[in-house]
Amino acid sequence: MNLARLAHMDVDEITWRARAAARIAWDRIRVSRAAPAWNRAELAAALAGDAALDDARSALDAGRWRDAHRALGFHIAFTPQRFALAASNHSTLARAIRQHFPRALADATARAEDVLSGRYDLLGYRGLTFQHAGADVDWQLDPVHGREAPRAFWSDVPYLDPKCGDHKIIWELNRHQHWLALGRAFWLTGDVRYRQRCLHELASWMAANPPLTGINWASMLELGLRCISWLWALAFFADLSSADEAPWIVDLLLGMDRQLTHVERNLSYYFSPNTHLLGEALALYVCGRALPLLRGSRDREDTGRRILLDEARRQIASRISRDRAAGEFAGTVSRLADAARVLADDRGELPLFGDDDGGMLFPMTGRPPRDIRDSLAVASVLLDRPELRIGPVPEEAYWLLAHPSFGDPERATPRSASGVGRAFQAGRSTALRDTGYYVSRSGRGDHLVIDGGVHGYLNGGHAHADALSLTLTVAGVPLLVDPGTGVYTVDQALRDRLRSSQMHNTLVVDGRSQSITKGPFSWTTMARGRVRRWKTHKAFDYFEGTHDGYFPIEHRRHVLTLPGDLMVVADLVTGGSSSALRAGEDTGGHTASVHWHIDPRWRVAVREEAVTFSTDAAQCQLAVPRGHIERFEADAATGLGWQAPVYGAVEPSTSLRVTHCDRLPFWMVSVFGLHRDNAVVEVEFLPVSADAGALSKSLALRIVRHETTDFVLLAEPAAARPRTTWRAGEIETDARVLFCRERDDKAGEVAMLDGSRVKVHTNPPVEFESPHRVDHIHLSGA
Repeated sequence: MNLARLAHMDVDEITWRARAAARIAWDRIRVSRAAPAWNRAELAAALAGDAALDDARSALDAGRWRDAHRALGFHIAFTPQRFALAASNHSTLARAIRQHFPRALADATARAEDVLSGRYDLLGYRGLTFQHAGADVDWQLDPVHGREAPRAFWSDVPYLDPKCGDHKIIWELNRHQHWLALGRAFWLTGDVRYRQRCLHELASWMAANPPLTGINWASMLELGLRCISWLWALAFFADLSSADEAPWIVDLLLGMDRQLTHVERNLSYYFSPNTHLLGEALALYVCGRALPLLRGSRDREDTGRRILLDEARRQIASRISRDRAAGEFAGTVSRLADAARVLADDRGELPLFGDDDGGMLFPMTGRPPRDIRDSLAVASVLLDRPELRIGPVPEEAYWLLAHPSFGDPERATPRSASGVGRAFQAGRSTALRDTGYYVSRSGRGDHLVIDGGVHGYLNGGHAHADALSLTLTVAGVPLLVDPGTGVYTVDQALRDRLRSSQMHNTLVVDGRSQSITKGPFSWTTMARGRVRRWKTHKAFDYFEGTHDGYFPIEHRRHVLTLPGDLMVVADLVTGGSSSALRAGEDTGGHTASVHWHIDPRWRVAVREEAVTFSTDAAQCQLAVPRGHIERFEADAATGLGWQAPVYGAVEPSTSLRVTHCDRLPFWMVSVFGLHRDNAVVEVEFLPVSADAGALSKSLALRIVRHETTDFVLLAEPAAARPRTTWRAGEIETDARVLFCRERDDKAGEVAMLDGSRVKVHTNPPVEFESPHRVDHIHLSGA
């Protein structure tokens, strides 16, 4: 295995890995000879050569730690603001928060009091306690599983081994993001106990985590995120009016410098060159710019900026202090904001595609990780694009936009006519082709997201076996949802199950998963997906994609939606181009199962070939023309009927499975009626006729509803005869896709894709013919 990996490395990677291995080996020898410890005197050499720091440097050289602490605090207080928050923002910002958010004071107090009592809400867990009886915080403990990581040299800690516990839980506490909750409460209430708790935890952490020792030095991303939290603590608590006994500013700066140096030396260029590398670069850039008093800040800022820009160009098709990269950053942020706004529904929540471990960069108020209204609000101000905002500006945005130049975020207005990037249009369906996500939405809050992209990114470590899966929100309430993540390493069976195809809103053939897992972050096989067609119109959206995860069997998914009205999901199970199947060697039947996973907010009633979903405010239906519908709730035998809305919280839900066995090729169809007043009553297949051999695969449906009868026709003509007319019921067409609606036996609406003619034999008849094939057209008799 190691030889195979080596064969795929280029010279740069081999060189980098060799140097890193040599450096780690040398550090391991040094640590084995002398137990590592923090030395405050080392901060003097880590300070920049600025003459304004001479007093602090002299005090450090003389071992006068409290004098150094006061000198550094004075320097920080009177240095121009280079971070989102500074002590000078205190009175103005606290007053604005109390004015705009009357409940913030009580909420901040409750969250901070939990921390004071040693209870932490982390990921999907509530009230975790990391203390043994009467002891201080155990920074290496996983209290959920009762396991502790060893205090070994950092690269020797097997943090993926379940014997260490769940490393995500340990790391989440050690990110120290709960210090932001303490700072919020301190600024809003003035209660010094919250400040004292943070400073106590800082001292406790440094005592328990000497340099290069233990699990909290093992992930460069975690060190980077922790350093950003320490920056917030410096802004919240570096109060010149406080007579501190402990020189905590000295300790904090020493700890940050050592951790950032460790990140610089072990960047995740080849370990996780996406999310991890980006997070590490962000920490170097932000901390480097915010702390010019550290000698290494200039190089860290340059390294972070370079990586962020390089990765933005590769992965992504400021006003406080000017930066030469600000223009390119603005363009990148604008593209990210566009994508985030498209993927979020009208409540500002993202679907759970792939892994979502519940981690956040700024969890100050306890906002759910999927809710990105705060990020969109900040982007709307930074980019002068108010159309990105969803609802009122959340409290988090006030903290992030505390610099006086922003003014009141709620009243922020564009300073330019166009802003940066293109405007988001509410209700517009959109394709994010580079990511593989296709989004259909309606003006009433319906939001459909289809995953037609590749299997994850690079090695797909955080991907799921969810090719051609989809999520759906109806009238503002999520209906079809992804299962979430749940766990990484401590329960491999649960990890594999939540990543499997059956746990996603897609089709499974013969009980197989499209992609096969290999450990918690690897795959033995990965399905290759391809989008064949995407068309969007104000009246309808159409998606067609395929993947090879069941090779030699091919799964093709067609999704036709009339936003806010109807969604037809038609899955074709076929032999594709396999020579074995063409030769007739595969003559047996195959079992296809379509899975639909329902958000617990919906009441579910199942009857034979139809299902009704209802909430107090909405109602919709699922009907199938063939297949056996089964309902599962917290089912131990199949593993269906579960979801993880956030990492660590696996909860009962409802799963539906529609199963049919047949010889290839055959169709599985699910019809969702989304309009409460025009419910779906029945769905049936119609026979299709055409010249012999003209149609290799075709589908025709009659959908009987309370107020209309709808017809959906899908065809794939033979390549040699693309203009063949085919017939189903009273409809004739040569289109690849056709939708027709009849009301009172009259054709009231026709949508055609990739065709030149259509005739509907109603009274009066509807006819359209063009000398050339039309990409798409919508005809309405209204």
